[in-house]
Amino acid sequence: DAGNPGARDSDRIAATVKAAGLSQIDYLVVSHFHGDHVGGVAELAARVPIKTFVDHGSEVHDGSQFKLKDDIFQGYLAQRAKGRHQEVKPGDKVAVKGLDVTVVSSDGATLSQPLPGGGAANPLCSSFTPRDVDVSENARSVGVVVTIGRFRMLNLGDLTWNKERDLVCPANRLGPIDVYLTTHHGLNLSGAPVLVHAVRPRVAVMNNGPRKGASREAWLTVKNSPGLLDLWQLHTAMPRPGNPAFNESGDSGGPEFNVPEERIANLADQAEHTPAYALQVSARSDGSFSVKNPRNGVSRSYPAR
Repeated sequence: DAGNPGARDSDRIAATVKAAGLSQIDYLVVSHFHGDHVGGVAELAARVPIKTFVDHGSEVHDGSQFKLKDDIFQGYLAQRAKGRHQEVKPGDKVAVKGLDVTVVSSDGATLSQPLPGGGAANPLCSSFTPRDVDVSENARSVGVVVTIGRFRMLNLGDLTWNKERDLVCPANRLGPIDVYLTTHHGLNLSGAPVLVHAVRPRVAVMNNGPRKGASREAWLTVKNSPGLLDLWQLHTAMPRPGNPAFNESGDSGGPEFNVPEERIANLADQAEHTPAYALQVSARSDGSFSVKNPRNGVSRSYPAR
């Protein structure tokens, strides 16, 4: 994803590309057509060449208040027309050399056959409580499992509650995960325990903003996940009142709902802060990996499962 329109997110991504010693982006996976995920594509493409655009289709399907502005979507289509386009469905691969990138959700559909290591019955399904059907783009998110040898990482974009259930019920088709990038910024519209606790992540990264995401319910679901070794956060979650629109039952953020500062990349209160730090995950084919916080140099290594 390329973040919001404007220079902030595209500048940060371009700086990360440069720091990695790269001159282009071979594959840009656009999880769904919301402004905070696809809005920055035009600005990013002006800074870094993008060769292949991966998404769930050619239309915006959104009946919610978050519907993408047409000019932003048309700007995305204009950039996509300059490169290659891969429209994916569950089970498809994104052909990045050295990786196995398997699509597990796309355009409202989810994986029908288990991945290697998946397929076990999920006893949590019996206690799952469904929510209202989500008609927004979130439910159409492209979700992927990235595998490097024995290392496995899960990123589901903004996939929502009921669709998460579909991935792991009645059987867990994903299997165990080493690193879980929290779904939907850690809002309590996603992050259902039936999925998070089934995949048993060893490490989770909460991709929240200072005042966005990290709902107390979603934060606690991840923090209490069986077998979790560490939770890392992109930002300190500032105290904020619960928002019923996000199914939040009480206040989020603050001392009670943050990990220790050494595992938080950014401590600033404002989203526009400079400098901005990205958590770095380094994975190896034997299944071991490490996470580093460039803000303070703190790094932790995790052995193979």
